[in-house]
Amino acid sequence: MNATTPYYPDSFYSLTRLIITLFIAIVGNAGMWAIVVIMPNLGEEFQVTRSVLSIPYTLTMLGFALGNVFLGRIVDRFGITKAIVLASLLNAFGYVFASIFDSFFALALFHLFIGIGTAVSFGPLLADISLWFKKYRGIAVAITASGNYISGAIFPIFLGDLISDYGWRISYFLLALSCIIIILPASFFLRRRLDKKSSDEQEKLASARSASSRFKPLTLQIILSIAGICCCVAMSMPQIHLVTMCVDLGYGSQVGAEMLSLMLLGGVISRLVSGVLVDFIGGVKTLLLGSSLQCIGLVLYYPTTEMSSLYIVSLIFGLSQGGIVPSYAIIVREYMPPQEAGARVGIVIMATVIGMAFGGWISGVIFDATNSYQLAILNGIMWNLINILIVSSLLFFGTSNPIIRRTA
Repeated sequence: MNATTPYYPDSFYSLTRLIITLFIAIVGNAGMWAIVVIMPNLGEEFQVTRSVLSIPYTLTMLGFALGNVFLGRIVDRFGITKAIVLASLLNAFGYVFASIFDSFFALALFHLFIGIGTAVSFGPLLADISLWFKKYRGIAVAITASGNYISGAIFPIFLGDLISDYGWRISYFLLALSCIIIILPASFFLRRRLDKKSSDEQEKLASARSASSRFKPLTLQIILSIAGICCCVAMSMPQIHLVTMCVDLGYGSQVGAEMLSLMLLGGVISRLVSGVLVDFIGGVKTLLLGSSLQCIGLVLYYPTTEMSSLYIVSLIFGLSQGGIVPSYAIIVREYMPPQEAGARVGIVIMATVIGMAFGGWISGVIFDATNSYQLAILNGIMWNLINILIVSSLLFFGTSNPIIRRTA
């Protein structure tokens, strides 16, 4: 575990690092889900419209998007530990000040800092762990990405009970403490960095793949970013509005939180399965499969209003779409230099988060205009179909394109 130990991909050290990384991802991603759980409380306290109520989440996602690029660059230059330390401080700052202000728009602004800090637990961690695996890179990245959904499965229920007993403001103080006393100490176990020899070997392999591909790195990154926006506009509708939809249907926020947790547990399974698939069939085919299944899951939401059916559909939706975002990270990682992994992965993840933020906001706008989520679901389906078209074009661009073949 010390800094002088030689680097071996897929080694015991790699596995140990993966376990610590997953732990940080689970705790660190709480910031993404906290705002979803407290949205009904904020609506009751501040008496704002549904579209205005979506602003704190939108700013959280904006911060998350910017943080994936900003903190990704810090990872490339200074290592993952320094990025996590900075992110933890930003997170704690955001939680504390969001909880002490009585202004809704001040609260919304501090969620920007929460989003930036939370970002380190996704794209930057995916980029970092991808450096420590070769043969099992797909499953390693998928396990790390699952931390986001495991967090989403745990924290909505935990925070739901905590908010019922103490209110959302005290809950935010406790989240701030978790950043300081849990995430900060754990980050120091990741101080070791990739040695230059291994880094050079990975760069040569990535350069060879890039040179043999019909897509230049910049072109591929733009295509994946556009596809990421489209699929996550669709993904955001159930993930962001499921709790409030259950409140509208008379089932209550606790039932909605349970459905969200069930969805995200399904997402964990989906991400792990997709990680195995990526190592065998490649990132693009896995991405297309996940996007197609997500569209089917979204279609099932359209006619469903009965509580037991919503539980089932939420599980199906989670099982269908969990592997989508990690597939983007794998494709980028295979064709980009390892020294740029943090920033490159961060840019594509930023695009997916922009899609989530826009999707959450536009769904709220559609609800305010129609007093129903039906058209919001149809809007998500339309964006999902565009994503399928883009990824299909990438896959079937030509059989000589190495992107569509399995990569080692």
